[in-house]
Amino acid sequence: LQKLNVGLEEVEVIVLSRGRQGILGIGSEPARVRVIPKTMALSRLAKELLEVILSCLGISATVVQRETPSSSPGVPPSEATEEQPSLVFDIEGEDAGLLIGRKGETLGALQFLVNLMLMRKSANPVRVSIDVEGYKARRQESLKNLAMQMAERVSLTGRSVSMEPMPPAERRIVHMALANHPRVTTQSVGDGENRKVTLIPRRGKS
Repeated sequence: LQKLNVGLEEVEVIVLSRGRQGILGIGSEPARVRVIPKTMALSRLAKELLEVILSCLGISATVVQRETPSSSPGVPPSEATEEQPSLVFDIEGEDAGLLIGRKGETLGALQFLVNLMLMRKSANPVRVSIDVEGYKARRQESLKNLAMQMAERVSLTGRSVSMEPMPPAERRIVHMALANHPRVTTQSVGDGENRKVTLIPRRGKS
């Protein structure tokens, strides 16, 4: 703990050998333990879980850990319920595309499953984000472009317009894309799976 400069609650301790007392000190052996920061241990566990799931599905792909993105400003309080991911993995391979599904639904289900399994494995789980060959980045760029196009439409007509229902992560992308727009503001409306982003003209702006 001193070498890592952490507290006991921040690490996972693995006993490698319990050691032996020996007889009158002869044949004694000290205990050996491995101390791993919890994020590192959970990172390894999350990667193993993903690889097992892929193997069970018969999908040939590689799991690669990516750098965790920093938090983003401009998200309304109502959309800020989901924490930033602590671990980010990208799945690459010839069969990886099968994991995306319609509008990323299969990918979302896989991510939910891994997070649920981690929650059951650890008292202090981290949130995992999973991508497939950069799909989320492409989807994010597509949503940003769509948001800007619809914002232009709202600016010209002066009328509010609603986008299609989206999961929380995608709604946040739209909110952030238009957070500093001079003529349009955004608001989430609806409940559950029908919750969507509405673009509204800013008062006094034209």
